[in-house]
Amino acid sequence: MAKTKLIMLAVAVLLLTGCADQMTFEQAQQADKVGFLHGLWHGLIIIFSWLASLIFDDVAIYAIYNNGGWYDFGFVLGVGGLSFSSGLFNSSES
Repeated sequence: MAKTKLIMLAVAVLLLTGCADQMTFEQAQQADKVGFLHGLWHGLIIIFSWLASLIFDDVAIYAIYNNGGWYDFGFVLGVGGLSFSSGLFNSSES
């Protein structure tokens, strides 16, 4: 049962990473700044973004068009939330 939940979660996360966007530095200078929720999302998908950044030069794990502190706060929560959620699938039954 837990394995099925894990697979379903992995599939959902992979599908949602298709929502990631990309832009050049020139476009980022003119774009609306992103805030807390984008930072949270980027923190949650950091593993996939990082893996993609190893393969593709135009992929980054951090939005260059962010609004500063609130984006950073969401990003840190997203990264921390990902590491916290991994403990949900550990079975405490022996």
